[in-house]
Amino acid sequence: MKTNDLIASTISFVKDKLSNAEGGHDWFHVERVYKNVLLIAKNEPVDITVVALAALLHDIADSKFNNGDETLGPRVASEFLLKQNVDSEIIEHVTLIIEHMSFKNSFDLGTSFTSKEMEVVQDADRLDAIGAIGIARCFNYGGFKNRPLYNPEIPPNLKMSKSEYKNSEAPTINHFYEKLLSLKDQMNTKTAKKIALERHRYMEGFLKQFYAEWEGNK
Repeated sequence: MKTNDLIASTISFVKDKLSNAEGGHDWFHVERVYKNVLLIAKNEPVDITVVALAALLHDIADSKFNNGDETLGPRVASEFLLKQNVDSEIIEHVTLIIEHMSFKNSFDLGTSFTSKEMEVVQDADRLDAIGAIGIARCFNYGGFKNRPLYNPEIPPNLKMSKSEYKNSEAPTINHFYEKLLSLKDQMNTKTAKKIALERHRYMEGFLKQFYAEWEGNK
């Protein structure tokens, strides 16, 4: 199958699978990550087919919405690519990226897989978690889980284990400190670092305004 046909087929598959997904992890999230990948890849020596497929398939079965099963997403992606007669080396690489790129896997100190392609896809995904879109996604998911916006009596947990992170029911504002504000310094590529800096500052401005309004000062 030609690359363009493969990408088109993958897009169609993902759109169908995510047609009823939560708003922060739907097709439009995947599309933004895909666009970010294409932008970052312009300045990185990567296999464009691998990064494109990994971006499109990275949230095909997010463990958050599948009883915590971290094996389902890579399995669904692999099965789809097999049906498309994709080269086995590409399938393996894409699957490894999906298995290891998530923020929650940063808690696994023994995780060893990395590649330039994974760095690009990881950056693209993390960029969509910060800035204006990141704020919107954060509160959308918090609403989806019926979490309070903020509770001054529940401080952020900055020393969470992976299990605590996956099972957290903390107020939405806490997520900024437990994840989002740390992403700027975890970017891998120069392109992502530059974009992340502006988006990080936007979040800082939002939080300042949020607390001022919360306290009735503005």
